[in-house]
Parts: sequence; structure tokens; C-alpha cells
Amino acid sequence: MTEVSRLDVDDAGEILTMQRAAYITEAQLHDDLTMPALTQSVDDLVAELESLHVTALGIRLGARLVAALRLSVHGEVAEVGRLTVVPDLQGQGLGSTLLAAVDGWVPPSVTRVELFTGERSVANIRLYERKGFVEFKRENVGIYDLVFLARTITHQ
Repeated sequence: MTEVSRLDVDDAGEILTMQRAAYITEAQLHDDLTMPALTQSVDDLVAELESLHVTALGIRLGARLVAALRLSVHGEVAEVGRLTVVPDLQGQGLGSTLLAAVDGWVPPSVTRVELFTGERSVANIRLYERKGFVEFKRENVGIYDLVFLARTITHQ
């Protein structure tokens, strides 16, 4: 069984390395090498991880961090950001495992989970839709649109 655990500032370097490796494909799909996931500095990531509103989750295989995401809670909404899986293990269910774990890491007040991806990230959109996410808006960011998706949380 794959265990999801909380990450912290000590993991920042590893998170950033994995994030850049994984997001280069997204950048190529969207002809945009200035995506925030690629340009984020380690100092900015550390500040994000220190925020009281952010929870970073990850999966390790042995000592290696192989998947991660960040949760940011704002009232009844939890935003999932930077869902990242190392390139050599993409398509193995690690992203699905992290998405499934989200409900257990948010407070009971959260009733909705939102995330976004680029419109050309067809595989990502399919994954999110399989996990119950539904598109609710698009936002143009220059040469492509961001697709925003959401799903409802039912706390047990």
C-alpha cells in the first residue's frame, strides 16, 4: 500500500526538483516555459510550505519522493495545487492516490475541492474527471486557457 504523508520545509528542495522535472512536459504542451511551477524559487516554496493555510502531501518509495501536491484551504473550499508525479512513474496511480487522500487531510468545514490545469493537458483533465471533478470555468492566460474543475466532498 502506498502511504501519503505530510511534507514540510525540509522537503522543499526535493519537491522543487520533482516539480520542475514533471512540469516541463506541461510547459512544452502549452508553449509556456514561464509557468509558475517552473519558475518558483526555493525561497518562495519554503514560504508557501510555512503558510498556515497550506498542507503539502507526498508519497515516498523508500527515501525517494515520487509524488506531491499542495492543499490550500479557504473557508469551505480546498484548492489542490502542483499535483506532481516524477516523470518515470507517471501513469502508475500515484496522482490518483494523492487525489483520493485529499478528503482525509482537509477540515470538516471543507465541502468542495478545486484545481486547475492547462487546456492542452488532456490526460490530466481525463484523470480529474474520472475522480469526480467537473469543469466549472475557463480563464485565458495568454496563449491558452486554464481549465478549472471541482468536486464535492462528503465527509464520513
